[in-house]
Amino acid sequence: MRSRGVLHAEIEVVVPFFDVDSMDVVWHGHYVKYLEIARCALLDRVGHNYTQMKAAGYVWPVIDVQLRYARAARFGQRLRVRADLVEWENRLKIHYLITDAASGERITRASTVQVAVRLADGVMQLVSPPVLVNAVEACISSCISGDHP
Repeated sequence: MRSRGVLHAEIEVVVPFFDVDSMDVVWHGHYVKYLEIARCALLDRVGHNYTQMKAAGYVWPVIDVQLRYARAARFGQRLRVRADLVEWENRLKIHYLITDAASGERITRASTVQVAVRLADGVMQLVSPPVLVNAVEACISSCISGDHP
């Protein structure tokens, strides 16, 4: 089991018909979409989502995705997707766990890495911009003090 992050968010997804193949199994590429939904929930929780990132002058492309499939998800299945923030000072690294919402059985685990790229000139940053680091640290502080969900 991977270590849990300093912050996390969980979402539920019901596998839609258009995500499955002719065998009623989720096509492997659609799992990345589920990760994205959970990642957006995590960034909203941090208080620095994609809209705020762009307004601050940065985009955050995904440069690495790792997925390990343990079981197949199927049409109509309720999935729980947990996103854990594990690194933020030099890059965004998020670990994910996709489980069956009813049984808790692991379906997939994954991780993504994103880096900041300055919009003005397209230069990749070697450290995360202070606006993100400050947002994460403020969120961690408010979680510790009990002020944040």
